[in-house]
Amino acid sequence: MRTMKTYSAKPTDVQRKWYVIDAEGIVLGRLAATVANILRGKHKPMFTPHIDTGDHVIIINAEKVALTGRKLTQKRFYWHTGHPGGIKDRTMEQLLTGPYPSRVIEKAVERMVPRGPLGRAQLKKLRVYAGPTHGHDAQNPEVLDIAARNPKNKRSA
Repeated sequence: MRTMKTYSAKPTDVQRKWYVIDAEGIVLGRLAATVANILRGKHKPMFTPHIDTGDHVIIINAEKVALTGRKLTQKRFYWHTGHPGGIKDRTMEQLLTGPYPSRVIEKAVERMVPRGPLGRAQLKKLRVYAGPTHGHDAQNPEVLDIAARNPKNKRSA
């Protein structure tokens, strides 16, 4: 009887592609889940859990990402300054209209990638821009239309 060998990718076998995603009107959690899978390489048949087989992802229009329900006004993020009475909070709306709206998507994806050295290496392949322009035209990124994959991915306010 002949046994099958399990395929394990080697770092030299990995061929990385570049994808650009327009986040305008796309639901945040669905976007983050898809991007995390691409960064990890789970969309490829050669996926190996302990090897970084993922691709590079560029996200544009991060400030126009959509949230379902009343998360824009009701979802709060808390932190403490360390001083007595120093608890502070911000709503999702304040984060998206603040100086760094790209951090909302970065943190959502970061929380969906495994923690540790491999996860940190995979997160380095993510680039998020608040506006419609990016400086990675030389890499010839392939446009990935997440809104067309499922009608639930795109919400009209």
